[in-house]
This record gives sequence, C-alpha cells and structure tokens, in this order.
Amino acid sequence: MWKKIEAQIFHGLMVLSVISLGVILFLIIFSIVYRGLPHLTWELVSQTPQGGFYIGRDGGLLNAIIGSLYLSAGAVILALMLSLPLAIAMNIHYRKNKKLVNSIRFVLDLLWGMPAIVYGAFGFTLMIFFGIKASLLAGIITIGLFILPILTRSMDEVMKNVPITLLEAAFSMGSTKAEVSFRVLIRQTLPGIVTAVLLGFGRGIGDVAAVLFTTGFSDNIPTSLTHQTATLPLAVFFQLGSPIEQVQNRAFATALLLTIIILLVSLASRYFGNRFKKSIIK
Repeated sequence: MWKKIEAQIFHGLMVLSVISLGVILFLIIFSIVYRGLPHLTWELVSQTPQGGFYIGRDGGLLNAIIGSLYLSAGAVILALMLSLPLAIAMNIHYRKNKKLVNSIRFVLDLLWGMPAIVYGAFGFTLMIFFGIKASLLAGIITIGLFILPILTRSMDEVMKNVPITLLEAAFSMGSTKAEVSFRVLIRQTLPGIVTAVLLGFGRGIGDVAAVLFTTGFSDNIPTSLTHQTATLPLAVFFQLGSPIEQVQNRAFATALLLTIIILLVSLASRYFGNRFKKSIIK
C-alpha cells in the first residue's frame, strides 16, 4: 500500500513539474511574441542601424544578424576541428584506458558546467596576453572554447554507444584505427554528430556573456576577422537598457528574431539527424 502511495506521489510530482515547465515556457514565448511581433518589421531585418537608431530612429539589425551567424559558424568550425578528433581518440585509440577516458569526460563535464561569463573573462585575458583587440576573431575563439566541451561530450555520448562488436569486426578484417574511425565510427554516428554541431551553433548564437568583453560592438557588417561585430544577444542587452520605449520594443523584436533562428536550428538538427540515419550500418 505504501509503495502504491509513494508511486502516486512521485507521479504527481512528475506531472506537476512537466506542467510547470510547460507554463513557464509558454509565458516566456508569449511575452516575447506579444511585445516583439508588432515591431518585427522588414526594415529591422534588412537594414543596418542608421543615425540615431538607439534613440528610436531609422535602421535595423542586419549587422547583428550577420555578425551572429559569422560568430557562431566560425566558433563551430573551430570547436569541431578540436572536438571531433578528441571524441574519436576517446572511443577508438584510448577506449581500453578507462581511467584516462573517464578523467577526460569528467574535465569536459566541468567545462560544460562553467558559466559563460567565465569563458568571456578567460577570452578577455587571452586578448590582453596576445594583444588582440575586441573583434570577430576574439569572439570566435571565446565561443569556440565555450562550445568545445558541448560538442565533444555530445559526440562522445553517441560514439560510446556504438557496439564494440562492430568495431572489433572491422579490426579483425585488417582495418586500421583511422579506417575504423572514418569508415565505421563516424558513419555510424553521423546523425549524432550533425545534431551536436547544430546544438553547439544554437548555444553559440544565443550567448551574450561570453562575447560581452570580446567582440565589441559595431553598427557595420564585419568584413574582416579583426573588425568588431554586433550580435543579436548583445543588441537585446543594449536595447533593453534604454529608457526609450520604442527601443525597448525593438529589443523584444530582436529577442523574437533570435528565438526564431534557434527554433530553425533545432528543426534543422532533427531533419538532418533523421536524414543521415540512412547512413547507419544495420
């Protein structure tokens, strides 16, 4: 009887948690859509800021949109160049060394849990040490470090679920570690790799703390890695701090635009994940 009551209590708590999360998510999205949709215009997404934009005059946020895409794409490329070899090494080259692999996973989990502002401060320290000014390059390095543990652990979780018998079968046929890595492991986990990359892209494009001290801010579209660049999260941050109501409304429109981009990235991860499942060996 007590077990039945206990099960009912925990089931009720679970239902309550799901409902609470659903309500909170609805309220967040509703407030952004309600405040931002009337001010989300074609001018806002197709023009760069004009004179007096931040006091309510003409212009848009094309510079921040393109800057965010440049920043996230560059960070994902940088992080992927480091995370994919590391994930492969953990699951192919050092798979039998459990202590080493578990230690790497523990460090990556710690890095994943660190606040983004810590990465921003670290990136700022690197800028001072190497004499790099606030720029797109500094932001790419900072965001790349920020999403590195996310990509590595996401791909690692997929790779470690590949049946060991499949890898052993490839080795028994005379395949080298490189051949097993690229022809078996990556092919088998391609949907998970694509999902991890898009997850990292979404985290990178939506973060403000990591780029607050590193990218600077500019009303122009960046044409070089050494140029300062605006991002959508920074645009929201600066506009919400304005006492002018029209500028605050633009901040909600910017937040809505950022939400739409992240939603599209999430849908793309599902689409490409399902599409690349055809490449899995069955």
